[in-house]
Amino acid sequence: GPSPSRAGKGLPPQDPGEQARAICLRLLTGTARTRKQLADALQKRGIPDEVSDEVLSRFEEVGLIDDAAFADAWVESRHHGRGLARRALARELRNKGVAPTLIDDAMGQLDADQEEERARELVDRKLRSTRGLERDRRLRRLAGMLARKGYPEGMALRVVRRALEEEGETTDGLDYDPL
Repeated sequence: GPSPSRAGKGLPPQDPGEQARAICLRLLTGTARTRKQLADALQKRGIPDEVSDEVLSRFEEVGLIDDAAFADAWVESRHHGRGLARRALARELRNKGVAPTLIDDAMGQLDADQEEERARELVDRKLRSTRGLERDRRLRRLAGMLARKGYPEGMALRVVRRALEEEGETTDGLDYDPL
């Protein structure tokens, strides 16, 4: 059944600072979170802003909240695991409340060559499932997959065109001309 309230156990009501610390610790168990994610959770639970700021600042001081480390780990994980491009990663980090300077620093881990190499890997993996389709449909499908992962249009088309050519597909007449 439901556990008795603190008052029912003869305990004084928990103060907002204790509540905020408990909420943050529970949310940080198992997964890292940004300061903004924790602040939003505290606000939703009715913790006063000044208490929230104090607790979150203390958590940052002791290293339990580190938005820079969060951004670095996020980029590493999502680029290599899901194949997301810099644009998509930056959008996700912005949505999680990471500061623009920290996003820029985290994006510095990836250069254009790494991004293009990952795009090639993604296309190579998906290429087999498009065999038998007509060329333009394959091009749209493969370039669309890269676009959904945040790859720039020029890079996506260049990578797909190269993969199709390596497979012996003619790319004459495609309206994209790689530089």
